[in-house]
Amino acid sequence: MHFIPLGFVTLSLLLPASALAQGARASSPVELARQAERLKPGEWVWAPEISPKGPVLVTVDLSAQTATVYRNGVRIGVTTVSTGKAGHETPTGVFTILQKDPHHRSSTYNNAPMPYQERLTWDGVALHAGGLPGYPESHGCVHLPLEFSKLLFGTTRLGGTVIVSGRAGALVGGASAGVLDPGGDGRGSHVPLAHDESYRWQPQLSPSGPLTITLSRSDGRAIVMRNGIEIGRARVTLPDQSFETHVLTYVAGTAGTAPHWAYVAVPGHEGDEGRPLDMSVADKARMPEAFRKAVLGAIVPGTTMLVTQASVLPANGGKLTVLASQAAK
Repeated sequence: MHFIPLGFVTLSLLLPASALAQGARASSPVELARQAERLKPGEWVWAPEISPKGPVLVTVDLSAQTATVYRNGVRIGVTTVSTGKAGHETPTGVFTILQKDPHHRSSTYNNAPMPYQERLTWDGVALHAGGLPGYPESHGCVHLPLEFSKLLFGTTRLGGTVIVSGRAGALVGGASAGVLDPGGDGRGSHVPLAHDESYRWQPQLSPSGPLTITLSRSDGRAIVMRNGIEIGRARVTLPDQSFETHVLTYVAGTAGTAPHWAYVAVPGHEGDEGRPLDMSVADKARMPEAFRKAVLGAIVPGTTMLVTQASVLPANGGKLTVLASQAAK
């Protein structure tokens, strides 16, 4: 993922609208897209390194005309979309990906190409690359930017879940999604700590699967997800007040070296790749000792840690990175 080049923006003013129907050719790094509703038609953000493994959930917000992708309960991408126009509204509900075809053509609309189609209903509703004028204009499908649809196609699997909600044309009161999967474990939202709680640890809710630890500087919270389900959270104090997003992965030791945390090259931070975490900084982080010990006991090679300025609590609001919003829990 790269900066949108100035030359591309200039060229776009000289080309007919149809040339841009499949969306922007590139997207911005994580920090540059502050909120989902600020993305212009055809723009998108994709940062799969933030949560490399786990179950995938796609949510489509008809009101905001955006789609959000979560993996292992953590937001890894957001895009503008175009959904069904009047008389051909995109249905709301919880759908399963029934079919995937990268070269699909419509059997209803003059053999029209539908690249990277992911079918949601047998009567014609699907996710696929298509026109993105900035408003609902499809015949019921969810149009995505071409490159984003290709990336999403490679990430989802048959049987995956897609949630469509909202109402096209309705006023949008806030951002459509947050840093955490708004559905939590599928049985309810993430539950904030009570005033007298310093931490919560419930590993039995998800005994196995990929582990992701999210640390929010602005909220002073740690959230631990395993296989897409929250198993713990705690009040924390982080020494680094940087507004940048950082992602680390726990690497198994080799040739006599001990296991350690190493930075991952998320968009805009490619120079971080492979750099070990300075443990003197990590040691300054403050959290309940019982929670620290529990988390250390759960960490295995491949565990991912996301450190962000983004909020994971509902009350903070404010201007947040693309991986957060006022709707976060």
